[in-house]
Amino acid sequence: MVRITEVSYYVTTWGFDMGGLDKNVRLTVIGAGRLGLTHAVCLAELGHQVLVVDTDEHRIAVAAGGAAPFYEPGLEPLLRKNLEAGRLRFTTRSSVAASFGNVHFLCVGTPQGLDGSADLTQVNAAVDALAPHLTRPCVVVGKSTVPVGTGRALATRIAGLAPAGTRAEVAWNPEFLREGSAVQDSLQPERIVLGITSRWSEQMLRSVYARQTERGIPVLVMDMQCAELVKLSANALLAARLSFINALAEVCEATGADARALVAALADDSRIGRQFLAPGLGYGGGCLPKDVRAFAAIAREMEIESLATMLDEVDAINLRCRTRTVDLARKVAGGSLDSCSITVLGVAFKPGSDDVRDSASLDVCGRLAAEGARVTVHDPIATAGAARVLPDLRYEVSAVQAAVGADLVMHLTDWPEYRLIDPDTFSAVVARRSIIDARCVLDEQQWTSAGWYFHALGRR
Repeated sequence: MVRITEVSYYVTTWGFDMGGLDKNVRLTVIGAGRLGLTHAVCLAELGHQVLVVDTDEHRIAVAAGGAAPFYEPGLEPLLRKNLEAGRLRFTTRSSVAASFGNVHFLCVGTPQGLDGSADLTQVNAAVDALAPHLTRPCVVVGKSTVPVGTGRALATRIAGLAPAGTRAEVAWNPEFLREGSAVQDSLQPERIVLGITSRWSEQMLRSVYARQTERGIPVLVMDMQCAELVKLSANALLAARLSFINALAEVCEATGADARALVAALADDSRIGRQFLAPGLGYGGGCLPKDVRAFAAIAREMEIESLATMLDEVDAINLRCRTRTVDLARKVAGGSLDSCSITVLGVAFKPGSDDVRDSASLDVCGRLAAEGARVTVHDPIATAGAARVLPDLRYEVSAVQAAVGADLVMHLTDWPEYRLIDPDTFSAVVARRSIIDARCVLDEQQWTSAGWYFHALGRR
């Protein structure tokens, strides 16, 4: 049995020799969640020596054994590769991290608080654990999504706790990872944003990303407040695009227009483009919903009511997509969902991920069940996580098995394999050939030609 609390395990197993390591930039990543572990593995893949710190002993043991504690395409092979190469190590002790690294990345969670604002408990706890052990010049680099001004506050906090004082600097380097393509986004980002307070911290971070910048990836250097604002603004803009097209989808439903044709015409405008113009069930996950609400809370605190009101409406439109989906299901079922057998295709918040945090799909499942529907779920990889949230639903290992006896099929997460389903295969097992495409991507003609009643958001 591995005793994770004993750092000697990592010293012995991974050759962790403080005296024999290269004296170049050495990196620690605090937090081994979806952001932290991905960032750490990709930094190691770039050739760096990386030490990962987390207080969760089980998570550290799993990762140190070469397994990712969550699903992210391409991550696990790189994890094992860099463990074997000796570039990646794990510990639960912040003191070891402080001794090892001269650049420390904060990659802990900032969940939504009760008032909608970002909860910085994990960020502050990570700093409080690390700072008392910082005895030499270093850079503590925030990557988590935080309110503007957090970096300044942390700099003051660290200066008061660290023996190194103000020589322990703070910088901000926001992440722009998309679940399902996080490895690619880490290794080949569209841009690298550095929020810095000194030339030295800029040079330290440039050395971290030197291999990427040599390939032409742009580096944008700015103050910390602007760097913090970049991530919040990016997520808010993306969410606003999705909510705007879904508000237009409501107009289409009211007027008899087709949201798909509308999107096609808008997307051909070079000023607008196609990305994040996807009418349907709306966004979810661990980032966009909480970041929109946190940004609204920040705006309200700053008395910028126009921004707060706009972001509140973005959130409200998004949540209304879920209500509209359930309303459509009730209408298709004849006015009542009680005892209706419904097959749900997809419960992950997006394809390519097993994450069900604030999943619109899973939320709809819960609402259907609350109205008396018998809900059977299929998802390529997210059923285990969904079952922990809604254990009373039925879960099947194949889409066809899930469809047996269904009165209604609902396509809620746009996994590629669902677009390849042969309607005739489903026709042979369902009780009634009726489908709702809540992602507006299935081939309507293919389904109707097979004798199905086809329904979708964004059209009457």
